Amino acid sequence: MKGTLEQAGPRWRLRFTRELDHPVPRVWEAVTEPGHLEAWFPQRITGDWVVGTPLTFSDPQGRGPEFDGEVLACEPPSLLEFSWGPDVIRLEIAARGEGSTLTLLDTFDELGKAARDAAGWHVCLEALARHLDGTGSPPANLWREIHPGYVSSFGPEASATGVPAGYEPG
Repeated sequence: MKGTLEQAGPRWRLRFTRELDHPVPRVWEAVTEPGHLEAWFPQRITGDWVVGTPLTFSDPQGRGPEFDGEVLACEPPSLLEFSWGPDVIRLEIAARGEGSTLTLLDTFDELGKAARDAAGWHVCLEALARHLDGTGSPPANLWREIHPGYVSSFGPEASATGVPAGYEPG
């Protein structure tokens, strides 16, 4: 499930692919319904999954200001794309036998945050898989365990931005 970093024109993109033992409709619910999102997505999302609809993102723990986004693409049950502040998040779900393949793409401008965000998405996707499997949350210190590997893999230029105050992972 390790993420990769790639150039995306003038921007950068993190790519994660996760094989899940759950059918496409179940994964779609987990990436679009508020009750499921709260188990794995790092912020609360307010808005409807309709192209062009504004979204508001807020931290459930109140650690930072709200910010805006917009639904850019929504093709149930296989594609969801939205702006998340300056980032663009794309979730693609494809059938794979009885299960599915989830691809998460995060496209962004600031190379220096790549390792930090990759470790964050890694933890989020582990939380999503565990939520779908009904096996609880990932270990509290998972981000700290995997972040050095992303720093090593992506290099110092992609590791310049630290964790914002108040968001220090366990």
